[in-house]
Amino acid sequence: MSGNSFGHLFKFTTFGESHGVAIGCIIDGSPPNIPLQVKDIQYWLDRRKPGNSKYTSQRKETDKVEILSGVFDGKTTGAPIALLIRNVDARSKDYDDIKDLYRPGHADYTYHIKYGNRDYRGSGRASARETACRVAAGAVARKILGENIEVKGALIQIGTKKIDHSHWNWAELNNNEFWCPDRNIVPIWSKYLEELRKAGTSVGAMVQIVASNVPPGLGSPVYDRLDADIAKGLMSINAVKSVEIGAGKEVAAKLGEENADEMRIVSGKPEFTSNNSGGILGGISSGQDIIARFSVKPTSSILKTLQTVTVKGEETKVSTKGRHDPCVGIRAVPVGEAMIACSLADHFLRAKALREV
Repeated sequence: MSGNSFGHLFKFTTFGESHGVAIGCIIDGSPPNIPLQVKDIQYWLDRRKPGNSKYTSQRKETDKVEILSGVFDGKTTGAPIALLIRNVDARSKDYDDIKDLYRPGHADYTYHIKYGNRDYRGSGRASARETACRVAAGAVARKILGENIEVKGALIQIGTKKIDHSHWNWAELNNNEFWCPDRNIVPIWSKYLEELRKAGTSVGAMVQIVASNVPPGLGSPVYDRLDADIAKGLMSINAVKSVEIGAGKEVAAKLGEENADEMRIVSGKPEFTSNNSGGILGGISSGQDIIARFSVKPTSSILKTLQTVTVKGEETKVSTKGRHDPCVGIRAVPVGEAMIACSLADHFLRAKALREV
C-alpha cells in the first residue's frame, strides 16, 4: 500500500491501524535546533482525541504521544522525528457483524477490491483514527513556522444550519464543544445532534481554517501552487468531499470587478481592499490571511438499516454498532488546522532553501 506520505521538504509518513497496537508518524525534513517537547505535541492531540464531548465518539483514547527519535535535550537534531501513539481502547468485537459485508458510503468495498483484503476492525487505515498522526505532525509544523504564524479553525455549518458570520468571535471557540465562533447557534446544534443520535443517523458539516501572518511569497507556479497543496492536504482527510479557497464556489456568480481584490497604498505599502483570493494569487501567498473551507460527509457507520451486499455477492442489510461520531466535522477542525500547518511548513522550508523569504 503506497500513498502514506505527505509533503516534500517537510514530509511525514503515517503508519498503524485503528485497532492495531499503535499508530504514529515519521517526520523527515525538520530543521535542527527547534525547541520541541512532548507537551508541544500533546496539546494539539488533546484537542482532537475522542471522548472530549458527548457529540463525538466515546472511544476513550488517551492519545499520549511518545517521541522515539529526532529530539535531544529538548531540541530537534535534524534527524527523522518518530512519534508513537498507542491504542488503548479498541473494541474489535463491535465489528464482528460487518466483517463479511460492505458498509454503504464507507471504504470497505474499494479497499477490498483494490487489495484483496481489508481490516474490518474499525476500518484499519481507512479509519479517522489515522488523523491523530496528522495532528502530531502539524504540531511540529507549527514549531517550524514559529509563533507569529497562526492557524485557527472553526466549525461553520452542521447540516443545513449555518453560523451567522456577523457574530464571528474567535474567543467563543473555547466556550463550546463545537469549535464554533457563533455562540447563538450552539444550542441549536446541540439539540439537532441529540435528535440525530437518538434517530441513529449522522450529518455532514463544513469547517473553515484561517492562517494569519503568512509571509508573501510561499508557493510556486505551476504545479507546486500553495493552494493546490493545501487543497490536496485537506482533501486527503477522511470524509472530506469538497475544498474551497477564499470566495470558493461563489466566484462562479461574481463579475470581474466584484471578484478582483483591489489594491491601494496604505502607509507606503500596497494593501488589498478585499480577500476573495483567500490570500493566494497565482499559487503564491500574498500576505493576506489564507482562508480555506472544506465539507465532510455524514459518518458512514450509522444505526439506521441500509441495503448492501456481502463479500460473496449476496444482497443483505446492515446496521453498524460501535462508537461513532454523529458529525465527524467536529473533530475535523484540529485535523484541518494540522494539514494547513504542514502545507505551510513545507512551502516555508522550500522558500528558505531558495532564499525567497
